[in-house]
Order: sequence, then structure tokens, then C-alpha cells
Amino acid sequence: MQVGMMDYDDAATQARGQTLRQEYGPPGDPGAGWVTFAALMLGIAGTFNAIAGIAAIADSRVYGEEATFIFSNLNTWGWIVLLLGIAQILAAFALFAGSEFARWFGIACAGVNAIAQLLYMDAYPFWAIAIFAIDILVIYALATYGGHKLRSST
Repeated sequence: MQVGMMDYDDAATQARGQTLRQEYGPPGDPGAGWVTFAALMLGIAGTFNAIAGIAAIADSRVYGEEATFIFSNLNTWGWIVLLLGIAQILAAFALFAGSEFARWFGIACAGVNAIAQLLYMDAYPFWAIAIFAIDILVIYALATYGGHKLRSST
């Protein structure tokens, strides 16, 4: 053994590793955290979208009156965002259930919501950009790690 270098083959290190495996279980799948992140973010973004949709439908004073939209009005966008929020919440629950369909449904919900947030940007620009960024991370997580995580858990 060299001075200043750790020898990972000694008995004490192996015993510590064995104790950690017994206490915490084997090392998990590295993509499991990403899939959990995606499911949580879909649920949170879906909840916020549902609240924002209800506020827009109710003509709340949260949104500026001078906002112009690509098509239709704030009431229509409120219904669109409310339905997207409900779909995102359903996708989050389906991801926690672990189905392969949930992966693709989550990617579709996040993709449609990302586009809708860009079109909704005139009403709330900074919020729309933040939700857009979260949607991109959700798409990355589910496209990269979703299938492996879901296949290994069944």
C-alpha cells in the first residue's frame, strides 16, 4: 500500500460497503431520480396550469388586460391551459404507477404544454418561460431514462 493513497481492497472498506448495502439496499438506477423528477414536475406544473387556467376562465385580475394572443382570447387559453394541467396531473400519476404508456403520455403532455406556454407568453412572460424550461427537462428525463426505469421496475 502506498502512503497517501487509499487501498479499496482492504477488509475495513469491504465491510463498510457490505454494511451500507445491507442498510440502504443496492445502488439504484441512475435514471430513477430523473424519472421521479419528471413525474414531480409534471404534477407541479399541471397543478399550476390548472390554477392558472381557472384564473383565466374566471377573468381574474391576475392577467393584464392589454395582452394580445395569437388566436382567440384569454378565456379560450384558460380552458386550454386547464385541460393541459389536468392531462399533466394524470401523466404524473401514471408515471408513478410505472407504465410504459405513461412515458410517452408524459412526453406528449410536456411537449404540447411547452408549445402552449410559448403561445401563452404574452399574458405571463416569465412564468411561461419557466414552465417551458421545466417541460424541456421533463422531456429529456422521460426520453432518456423513462423506458429503462420503467422496464427495470417491472
